[in-house]
Amino acid sequence: MTYMFEQLGLIGCGLMGGSFALALKRAGLVKRVVGYSKSPSTTERARQMGVIDVEAPSALLAVSGADIVLLAVPVSATEATLKAIRHLVSKDMLIMDVGSTKRDVIDAARRVLRDNIGVFVPCHPITGKEVSGVEHADPDLYGGKQVILTPIERTQVTQLKKAVAVWEALGCKVQQMSPDSHDAAFAAVSHLPHLIAFALINGIVTQEQGRDYLSLAGPGFRDFTRIAASDPKMWRDILMANRQELLAQTKIFQSALRSMETMIENGNAESLEGVIEHASQTRANWRMGSKK
Repeated sequence: MTYMFEQLGLIGCGLMGGSFALALKRAGLVKRVVGYSKSPSTTERARQMGVIDVEAPSALLAVSGADIVLLAVPVSATEATLKAIRHLVSKDMLIMDVGSTKRDVIDAARRVLRDNIGVFVPCHPITGKEVSGVEHADPDLYGGKQVILTPIERTQVTQLKKAVAVWEALGCKVQQMSPDSHDAAFAAVSHLPHLIAFALINGIVTQEQGRDYLSLAGPGFRDFTRIAASDPKMWRDILMANRQELLAQTKIFQSALRSMETMIENGNAESLEGVIEHASQTRANWRMGSKK
């Protein structure tokens, strides 16, 4: 059997990393998976589940002999992780990440990898679950999903082509954009909605009758606040990493909210209906992955 890769060095055996390993294995794209997680119990569980074949005692040893490496760690851990593996990074290796922010990750890679920066292809798969941990790893997590690649001027064309090929082989829709454009876009459509969901829940429960209010909430509230159940440490890192773009989006949101507040205060029902209609039509015509 001909494999696309001999060995995957998986650093971070949680939901995203574990799902990638399972998907790669199921597609017959990799011969062997060597995994490392900061928590030894996670790495052991990953081996028991068949997510990885070999447990590595360190990030460096997970990379030893690998021709593809996936960093599936919190974005704030990128620099430390790259420092741990840099002595075994070779010019033929493909290194990818799955972080939700890209400028901070690329800056870390530039500082650490230096002349080997070309082997790193920054990636952001648009997928996930509210639950984390290797026990939720799912080989179908990536199928049919968008994956954004944000190569820089020094990214090797060969490695970029390999990255595109592996994601497409997993059934993903791959597109490329600049790191700046990526971070601006996801501040608007991902990071801000999470921030609002967190703030909404906290705003309700800090009220005296807040818990009673929650008990009355229905499907609309459930759908709107689903993302508030996301991993706290991961989202702390994402919101802090992309703070500049996020704060620009919070100002735009606050302006839109204030405008509607003013309409309500002034009893301007016609204007209020107009902005609701605009939002309603925009949402009704929206399709994931479509620019229409």
